[in-house]
Amino acid sequence: MAAVKSYGDIAGDGGSDVLGQVLAQRRSIADALAGVDRVLAVGSGKGGVGKSTLTMALAQALARDGAAVAILDADFNGPTQAHMAGLTGAPWVPGDDGRLALPRRPDGLGVVSLGSLLGAAQELAFDTVSHGEQHTWRATREFALLGQLLASVEWGRLDALLFDLPPGAERTVQYAQFFEATLGAGRAEFLLVTIPSDLARGVVARSLTALTATGSPLLGYVENMAGYFCAGCGEVKPLFPPSATELDAPCLGRVPFDPELAALCDRGFPPAAAAPPALAAVAAVAAALAKPNPSSEEDES
Repeated sequence: MAAVKSYGDIAGDGGSDVLGQVLAQRRSIADALAGVDRVLAVGSGKGGVGKSTLTMALAQALARDGAAVAILDADFNGPTQAHMAGLTGAPWVPGDDGRLALPRRPDGLGVVSLGSLLGAAQELAFDTVSHGEQHTWRATREFALLGQLLASVEWGRLDALLFDLPPGAERTVQYAQFFEATLGAGRAEFLLVTIPSDLARGVVARSLTALTATGSPLLGYVENMAGYFCAGCGEVKPLFPPSATELDAPCLGRVPFDPELAALCDRGFPPAAAAPPALAAVAAVAAALAKPNPSSEEDES
């Protein structure tokens, strides 16, 4: 009976050429993203702050200003961008260069989301021979899938590629490390989303601290649900009590909760739909992002 080898018995990579495979994928990713000017990762640390809605609204604001924009929905376990884009059930088809054609809305906005492939109640499941142990390696498989998508989609010429990140402070750091290793240091810029409550701002503060430690470019944060837009009086009214938790980053804008915007998300943002008032605040965020050095002072003016 042959003895079972320990890790110490394996020389190098055991003949798997792991390093060669990793380098080959990175070259494929670099080639696929060669026409992308800017990579913008939208994260939080706290779930339920409207990060995905803000990502879609921000992409549309940039597109209205004439930018070529696409979204990669990196929240594989809760993909929502396909629904908000009206691309639920839209097939993924081969493109001209052997990659997947970028799924696009009628207005030209590109959206890659597993929500186009998964049913509303269907989970993302990976095949495994180690049943009951997925928690030990699921993140590895998810980042492998992310790398495949980056390398396999025909991104073309884009002014901005937005990533809708999953919630969790540790997930934000993992994505920062992935982007640095895969795209190069400083290639991905981060924008965090919070709401005015002390609870949410405290969690986002942890994300800020952890993200700063990685050295990744941090543009600042957006305060979502900063009051609510009252359709009856046309004013923004308070929604949360004032927060005493300070965030050590520029605030690029404050976006009120707007029921009309929430309704647009459910309807897949029909291209001909009227723009709800909250999108004016999102447009101001888009303008701040276009500046070389966004700052909180600009937000206060």
